[in-house]
Amino acid sequence: MSARERCETERKPRPPVPGEACRVLVIRHGETDWNVGNRIQGQLDIGLNAQGRWQAARLAEALADEPLDAIYASDLQRAWHTAEALAAVGQPLPQAEPGLRERHFGVFQGLAWDEIAQQHPEAHRRWKARDPAFGPQDGETLNSFYARVVGVAERLLARHPGQTVALVAHGGVLDCLYRAAARVALEAPRSWTLPNTGVGRLLHSPEGLALVGWADTRHLDDQVGADDATVGPAA
Repeated sequence: MSARERCETERKPRPPVPGEACRVLVIRHGETDWNVGNRIQGQLDIGLNAQGRWQAARLAEALADEPLDAIYASDLQRAWHTAEALAAVGQPLPQAEPGLRERHFGVFQGLAWDEIAQQHPEAHRRWKARDPAFGPQDGETLNSFYARVVGVAERLLARHPGQTVALVAHGGVLDCLYRAAARVALEAPRSWTLPNTGVGRLLHSPEGLALVGWADTRHLDDQVGADDATVGPAA
């Protein structure tokens, strides 16, 4: 019997419990070559590299016994394949949610950070200053991105009172959810990390999101190679 078949046999579905909080795991996708090269992915569909696939497998091992009732994932392959690794060890099959995609970075997409500074100096300045009203040409403003992410998360999590749900997405998405849960302003500098396959834990209730824990990467303790736990821009 496979790990998935065994888990499906042993695990009984739990109905929603109105009035109880939803326990939430928020997970960033595994590493890509563009993460390593500080190149903006945005909504370009970049796949995991070998390190990212290893990270996803280790994540799945670590969460194999977590009582997840649902998994929602960005449909971009770097997040989707990370979520599929969880399903491979018996967790629920992921459900695609385009609203969990990374911020659309418009003309920044495909460029390295230093190339953005060279080719779009004024836009780069406003981006680095975390101007909430700023959006790269053909991209989303920080305000609209935040509203999208938090709105989608609230809609999904409201379906699961008293249950445990995983959201598998992107660095920018996790940054928005952290700010919503910790009541941190959009323009405030980031002091928390967004590591690849890092696990954050939140609670969701009718009052909104609350922060429980952040950036758990103990499943990667013996990793070799690049580590993306940086405080710089996440995309």
